[in-house]
Amino acid sequence: MTKKYKIAVIVGSLRQAAYSRKAAHAFADVAPADLELHIVEIGDLPLYNEDLETDNPPAAWVRFRKELKQADGFLFITPEYNRSVPGVLKNAIDVGSRPYGKSVWGGKPGAVISVSMGGIGGFGANHHLRQTLVFNDVLTMQQPEVYLGTVQNLLTEDGKAADDNTRKFFTSVMSAFEAWVKKIAG
Repeated sequence: MTKKYKIAVIVGSLRQAAYSRKAAHAFADVAPADLELHIVEIGDLPLYNEDLETDNPPAAWVRFRKELKQADGFLFITPEYNRSVPGVLKNAIDVGSRPYGKSVWGGKPGAVISVSMGGIGGFGANHHLRQTLVFNDVLTMQQPEVYLGTVQNLLTEDGKAADDNTRKFFTSVMSAFEAWVKKIAG
């Protein structure tokens, strides 16, 4: 029997109709059967404040950390805000990295997909996120790099690849990610 790998998908936008959320659905649609993708919501996470790191931290932090601990790997899909990641995504990474010495990120495989309506495809956000993930010991897939420029032309309203070429590309990304997850997670 083939092992199923639980992949936590972290979407860097809170907007329900966000292109990053639609992309998450499109990539899940073409994911290999060995990968079980599920979106882990980040919108309810209070801003990280070490003063709240008590015996009873915020319930949303507890939920988030538990979901990430159960994951075999991570898929980050983010828009670019001001050449970096949205604050809500950085906050989620901070929440998952604490308390010190109990990070949920370390040693697990991950991949980064950035999206933008412009032609650069969220290059700045992609690379800022990679820097943060390196520090948190997320073993981030290096190739293929995924920058989805003019994303509005690549996705349908209901979160599917807009055409066969896009679907083939998304499928190739997910196949590479599957191989990466199996290599790292065993």
